[in-house]
Amino acid sequence: MILDDILAEAVKNGASDIHIQVGSHPRQRVNGSLEPMIGFPILTLDMMKSFIDIIPEIRRREFLGGGDADFAYAVQNVSRFRSNAYMQRGTPGFVFRPIPRLDFTVESMGLPLVIKNIAKYKRGLVLVTGVTGSGKTTTMATIIDLINQNENVSIVTLEDPIEFLYNAKKALVGQREIGVDTPSFYEGLRRALRQDPDVIFIGEMRDLETVETALNAAETGHLVLSTLHTLDAIETINRIIAMFPPHQHQQIRYQLSTVLQAVVSQRLVPKSGGKGRVPAVEVLINTAAIRDCIVDPERTTLIEDYIRQGGTVYQMQTFDQSIYSLCSAGHVAVEEAMKWVKRKDDFALLLKGVSNNPSRW
Repeated sequence: MILDDILAEAVKNGASDIHIQVGSHPRQRVNGSLEPMIGFPILTLDMMKSFIDIIPEIRRREFLGGGDADFAYAVQNVSRFRSNAYMQRGTPGFVFRPIPRLDFTVESMGLPLVIKNIAKYKRGLVLVTGVTGSGKTTTMATIIDLINQNENVSIVTLEDPIEFLYNAKKALVGQREIGVDTPSFYEGLRRALRQDPDVIFIGEMRDLETVETALNAAETGHLVLSTLHTLDAIETINRIIAMFPPHQHQQIRYQLSTVLQAVVSQRLVPKSGGKGRVPAVEVLINTAAIRDCIVDPERTTLIEDYIRQGGTVYQMQTFDQSIYSLCSAGHVAVEEAMKWVKRKDDFALLLKGVSNNPSRW
């Protein structure tokens, strides 16, 4: 099947995404750049119609009824893929994202070692955030797999679709797909709370009901893991609060300040030499000072300062500090680093040796 050949070739080339559309060569995103796969023919409508058969029946009905569907697809001996089928100009299109095998570690992923401590939390809320394609799904999978390896607990995941497959190790892992095993994130979460979970992973907190139930679950002794499409810790906190009506904002600030354990936000930055990308990671650990900043809206903007100062004791770091470490280790070129840091003047002074204390900027 030509689709499987396209996907296999893209995976071999290190593609992060594969785009399939009528009237175009398949395209692969490699190191952030979308490029045509000219070794394959321009795709015809008949080809695209035949690809619809790979969509699971329940998702196919969703696609044919609404013109869009998420699903998982696997090519034997190649990879599993998070997949989306959609309509454009009256013809079907697809985007596939390879899901790496669960054979990586915090170290091999280039993640901060504090991730190992975060995976030891017994209760509360842990969020992994970032834009689409920033690697947050893989980071979350790393956390879940660490818990699976080391804790005698029950883990329930709610996913749309199921991406990484977890085999039970020390933990018992139940994976539920939205639309297949449970109707929605909210319903899946509500029902999961009756099934003796210790850890609950919510693929995405999309609506107010899900967020509210997740906060309550974290408050009543569960460890709740989830993701959000936010850039950093401050935006994450503000986004959660903004989902509630204004008259509830102060109440939610208090609740969030007590249940939040950590926010891990990341972006993928091009490596030196242009081959591959490496994660730049901001880490917030909820300390007494940060709790005060969450409760008081006038102090929320100070959170970044506390992250910056919390490296030695709490292993926190800002994006700029993460990028400085990557630059110092030779993983990211200086010119590339300057495109990503917020405080460019301070960063330039540090590189010149005028300042020698990254914790102060």
